[in-house]
Amino acid sequence: MIKNPYLTEEHDMLRKSVRDFAEREIKPLAQELDEKGVFSIELTKKMGDMGLFGMTIPQEYGGQGLDNMSYVIAVEELARVDSSQAATIAAHNSLGVNPLYNFGTEEQRRKYIPQLCTGEHTWAFGLTEPNAGSDSRGSKTTAKLENDEWIINGSKIFITNGASEISAGALVQAVSDVLPDGKKEFTTIIVEKDTPGFTRNFLHGKMVWRASDTSELFFDNVRVPKENLLGEVGKGSKIMLNTLDGGRLSIGAMGLGLAQGAYEMALQYSKERKQFGKPISAFQITAFKLADMATKIEAARHLLYHATWLKDNKLAYGKEAAMAKLYCSEVAKDVADEAVQIFGGYGLMKDYQIERFFRDQKLLQVGEGTSEIQRLVISRYVLNE
Repeated sequence: MIKNPYLTEEHDMLRKSVRDFAEREIKPLAQELDEKGVFSIELTKKMGDMGLFGMTIPQEYGGQGLDNMSYVIAVEELARVDSSQAATIAAHNSLGVNPLYNFGTEEQRRKYIPQLCTGEHTWAFGLTEPNAGSDSRGSKTTAKLENDEWIINGSKIFITNGASEISAGALVQAVSDVLPDGKKEFTTIIVEKDTPGFTRNFLHGKMVWRASDTSELFFDNVRVPKENLLGEVGKGSKIMLNTLDGGRLSIGAMGLGLAQGAYEMALQYSKERKQFGKPISAFQITAFKLADMATKIEAARHLLYHATWLKDNKLAYGKEAAMAKLYCSEVAKDVADEAVQIFGGYGLMKDYQIERFFRDQKLLQVGEGTSEIQRLVISRYVLNE
């Protein structure tokens, strides 16, 4: 791989460390966990021991104090082997811990964040609802302040890290008021897992990320102290959408890593598979497929790293994050599709890992803002420049 100007020797060392871990600890289990649809607590704790939880959180709160580039590289290398484990880390860091740090009070930071930087617990981001996906302001979950308590009613769906026994709780966007003009006021509230009335169920029958914790959350007169407010009343939507900007870098990293893994499998297979007396890599049609795959991956990597560099240097990165999320997701789709084509019939069999990669790439075009929504976000930036 050509030396990337955005990376330091420390970044390269981190990449090697995470890649070695993924190959050693995750790869031998990935197929079995996917087949059974099992979320592995043991593997999650091992990722915690690797320092993959709270990567960008300052050390004073128990985090690693690393930059966003380090985090993106880690997610990329996990996704190169298994998207389910990458999803656990991506959702926990960017959607779970980061908003607690960015918008929480000092007391909230001290209470929640240290336990979320070890791998012993995960945290969820409760935004999506059955009728509120791309339109996050369509949320119907309500929160009413009464006698110094928030009373929450409603539900969430497709929530990562929400149901396992090590999930410690969730941030929840709720409608706290309806203004005279009919507009909803949104507020974000911290809900701990053992709160009465708060129930969580695993979602089964998934096509993608089968070894990740994907859940439904239900709130039946859930009462939490008013101190569980995150940020300010009425600022919940801004908090959640701001958090999603960083989440787009995570999904971009997952797309890049998945594409890299699929490409490497296709490249190796093309050199081993023989037809008409020679390796299929010797045929121009296959060689050109590999050339296109490699080109798209390199372009995706530079786009993602540039957006991450902007964030690390405290520069505006919203447009670039949306572009990176969109493009890396689309590249993952294209590369996984061509990789299966190179594998031929074997690529359709579960005995070959490329089959899992082909399934897993689909969520990248849906989760944390569909490809259509990314184009909407990007278009608003470019039309106002």
